Amino acid sequence: MRLYFAIAFAAVALPAAAQNNARSKKPWTPPKTAWGDPDLQGIWPGTDMIGTPLERPASFGERATLTEDEFNRKVELAKKQEEIDTAPYVSKNPLIARGDTFITCEQDPERCRDGVRIGPPNYWDERGKPNKQASLVVDPPNGRIPPLTAAAQKMAAERAAARRARPCSTAAGGCHDSWEDESLWDRCITRGLAGSVVPNTYNQGNQIVQAPGYVVFRNEMIHESRIIPVENGPRGNRPHLGQSIRTWMGDSRGHFEGDTLVVETTNFRPGIPIGNTPASGDVTIIERFTLTDANTLHYQLTVNDPATWTRPWTVAFPLRRDSKYTIFEYACHEGNYYMYNALAGARAEEKKQAK
Repeated sequence: MRLYFAIAFAAVALPAAAQNNARSKKPWTPPKTAWGDPDLQGIWPGTDMIGTPLERPASFGERATLTEDEFNRKVELAKKQEEIDTAPYVSKNPLIARGDTFITCEQDPERCRDGVRIGPPNYWDERGKPNKQASLVVDPPNGRIPPLTAAAQKMAAERAAARRARPCSTAAGGCHDSWEDESLWDRCITRGLAGSVVPNTYNQGNQIVQAPGYVVFRNEMIHESRIIPVENGPRGNRPHLGQSIRTWMGDSRGHFEGDTLVVETTNFRPGIPIGNTPASGDVTIIERFTLTDANTLHYQLTVNDPATWTRPWTVAFPLRRDSKYTIFEYACHEGNYYMYNALAGARAEEKKQAK
């Protein structure tokens, strides 16, 4: 009888003890640098989030996470992609991922012919890990980039009309009259601040290095490194550069709000692409870096460009620490055969059409 009561008492007492332990557990506190700032240093690749769409399907509404069935579908697609990537022989009619399905090369003749697709080969692409985050955009609540302003819509329509007016616009590969027809990425110049860190295809390494009064944020994608003065560091407050000085990556200034590093970047060159839209020269980007545990850095980026979008919008996702990740040199110019081949191929096609 005493044993019975002891067991019954323990069954009642254990949940209370667990609750006490939960209440007494201290919140995680990030380590500090020798000069007292939160220590964010390390290598933080965004590879795990490759495959999470920038925008959420409109049918989701404000639902920010996948259902179990939707998540399991992503797991099955990842398994199929793994089979394709690790196949001992290359198929002459390879399967290519398109959204939530796969199509053959023959089904995509504009971008794939004779087993060769336009774009990097499969072995360049890195694969993320299936997760339940429905989109990288987290605000607006529907996970979609806000509409363009009337002025930005007019500019987009004018750009589209100018492209359609060119004879080369009807060619399968589009226009390649000069280097100006190629994107900044194709020209190995930059993907801009947002494009350098938002997960996409490959080379998603990021590294943070700190010194008194400075934070360096280094992106593997097109070898970008921003040296960011920190206002509350020993170097003191530094204003932004004058408006006459503008760069593709902008001018960044940082400060700490508690344990969060907040970085404001202005002074962008007009036309830097964010998503698929050229931003205006008035765009401001606010980044927030917050350690949530020893191996997770929560990253948030807010775009505020009243000349281009009708309201600010925000992307957010976790970066996972990986001390074994190697950040390689992005030797883009040295191996940029695309530029030569695209322009030379267009000239050869012109000669063929002239005969």
